[in-house]
Amino acid sequence: MASDLQARAKEAFVDEDYDLAMDLLTKAIAFEPNNAQYYADRAQANIKLNNLAEAVADANMAIELNPSLPKAYLRKGTACMKLKEYQTAKAALEMGASLAPGDSKFIDMLKQCHELIAEESDVTPIIPEKHTTTRDVSAKELEQKNDVSQQMTVAVAKPKYRHEFYQKPDEVVVTIFAKGIPRDSVTVDFGEQILSVRIDVPGEDAYALQPRLFGKIVPSRCRYEVLSTKMEIRLAKAEPIHWAALEFRGGATVPQRAIVSSVINVQRPTYPSSKPKRIDWDKLEAQVKKEEKDEKLDGDAALNKFFRQIYQDADEDTRRAMSKSFVESNGTVLSTNWKEVGSKKVQGSAPDGMELKKWEY
Repeated sequence: MASDLQARAKEAFVDEDYDLAMDLLTKAIAFEPNNAQYYADRAQANIKLNNLAEAVADANMAIELNPSLPKAYLRKGTACMKLKEYQTAKAALEMGASLAPGDSKFIDMLKQCHELIAEESDVTPIIPEKHTTTRDVSAKELEQKNDVSQQMTVAVAKPKYRHEFYQKPDEVVVTIFAKGIPRDSVTVDFGEQILSVRIDVPGEDAYALQPRLFGKIVPSRCRYEVLSTKMEIRLAKAEPIHWAALEFRGGATVPQRAIVSSVINVQRPTYPSSKPKRIDWDKLEAQVKKEEKDEKLDGDAALNKFFRQIYQDADEDTRRAMSKSFVESNGTVLSTNWKEVGSKKVQGSAPDGMELKKWEY
C-alpha cells in the first residue's frame, strides 16, 4: 500500500502537482513511519511548495532514520540554501557528497554554497534582520504555511503539547510542557533560523514543532534539557534584538523598543572603519514634533517614536551606545556616544527629587 502511494507521488511530481505528491507521501508515511525514503521525497515536495522549514524537518527525519541516504542531505542542503542558511547547507552537502562521491549535484551546489558564504562574509556590519535576513514571503507562501498542520505527518489537528517562550538579551527560552518524556524519544535540530523538535514515544502519536524562527540563532551555542515535567530549549540569539514572536511570519523584524545589551564575552565581528553617518538632530526633532502634532501623540508614545527614529537612522556605534546605556542604567540614561559609554558601565540617574532604587524580583 505505501509503495503504491509512493509510485503515485512520483507521477504527481512529473505532472508538477506537488500538493497531491505531499498528500500521498504523508499517507505513505502513516503506513510506514520509519521509511527514510518517504521523508526525503516529502522534503522535495515541501521544497517545491516553498515550505522550507518543513522540508528541513523532513530531511532531518530521513537522516535520523537512514544516515547513509545521500538525497536526504541534498534535500536539507537545498532547503537551507533557499533559507539563506549557508553554513548549515554546506555541512549537509559535504556529508552527502562524502556518501555519493562524484555526484555532480553535490559538486555544483557546494560550489554555489561556497560562493554565497564568501559574499556573505564581505557584507558590511550586521544590522537588524529588516535589512539583511528577512526573506520576502508571498501571499501564496503564507497561505501554504498556514495549512502546514494539514500537511504534517502523524500529528493530530490539535497540538499534543503546549509550548511557550520568553527571552533574555542573549537568548530565547522555549518550554514544551511534556510530562514524563524519555530523553531518547526526543530529537532536536538547530539551524541558523530553524528549530526542529520531534517527540516520538512508542505507542503514541508523534509530536513535531518546526518553526522558522523570528530571528537568527547560533546553533553551536543552543542546547536543550528534558526534565520530568517539561522540556526546555535555549536558543542563543545571533543578534540581541527583541523577538516579537517565536515564529517568523514575514514583514519587518525591527525591534519595537530600544535594543538590549550585547551578549557578554562574545566578540562581535570587526569591519573597516568608515565615516559615520551624520544626523541632523534639529531636523529630526522638528520632524518628530510635527508627527506628534499631526497624530496627536504625547507623553511616552511620542518619546518612544522619537527614539525609534533615532535608532533606525543611526550608525552602528550610535546603536551600540543607545543599547548599552539604556540597559546598564535601567532605562534612565540613553546615550548616542559610543566613545563615552563603550569602555565603562553606565550608572543610572534618577530625576530631580527622586531616588533610584533596585527592583527586587
